[in-house]
Amino acid sequence: MADKNSNVTTDHEQIKQWVEERGGNPARVKGTESKNSPGLLRIDYPGFSGEERLEEITWEEFFEGFDKNKLAFLYQDKTADGKLSRFSKLIDRDTAKAHSG
Repeated sequence: MADKNSNVTTDHEQIKQWVEERGGNPARVKGTESKNSPGLLRIDYPGFSGEERLEEITWEEFFEGFDKNKLAFLYQDKTADGKLSRFSKLIDRDTAKAHSG
């Protein structure tokens, strides 16, 4: 559930900048891709959990799936104590509208 410290965007450049500032990269869950889909999208932070299950993909592949699946990017800029936050999650755009409405 989004709180007052959370933001939602569908802007590709904003998402890319947020992720890269935090050392992350676009990824997918291994084995979930098909001819018509890049697979289950994730943001991967090297050295953290998920290394075995995730494979890096291009931003182009990521955003193709992001738009095709009508996703939005829910993120937090700072933690409660003011540190840089890595919290983000991909949500349905309809859910995003409910958060911002």
